[in-house]
Amino acid sequence: MRRTRSVNIRATREKKGRDNYDGKLVDENMIVLRMRIKDMKMSETSQMPPSDWMEWEKRYFGDYNERVFEGVELLQMCLMNTRPCLAIGMVALVALSLPISAWVIIFNVRGVVLGFI
Repeated sequence: MRRTRSVNIRATREKKGRDNYDGKLVDENMIVLRMRIKDMKMSETSQMPPSDWMEWEKRYFGDYNERVFEGVELLQMCLMNTRPCLAIGMVALVALSLPISAWVIIFNVRGVVLGFI
């Protein structure tokens, strides 16, 4: 004869000192998860900026990642609300703009150098 065990699993929404993150769920956006992981690492190691940094670098040290995360989150939300072809086209335009600009500059410098010779 076997005995059966009953297992009760309970989940609560108590805060207990944790940040609320404005009610955002982790599944809503991976950026939220990255921010939470970063906050946990910062609280565990209590990182301070190096002493040889300038004052403005020390001022922005704690908020830098949060601002980058907010910018990427805004970009992701804008791209998610557009048509896929438009989003792919915008990414391709940005990705190709640097090599094309570099090629135009090199071509013009080459023309100037050949003009002097």
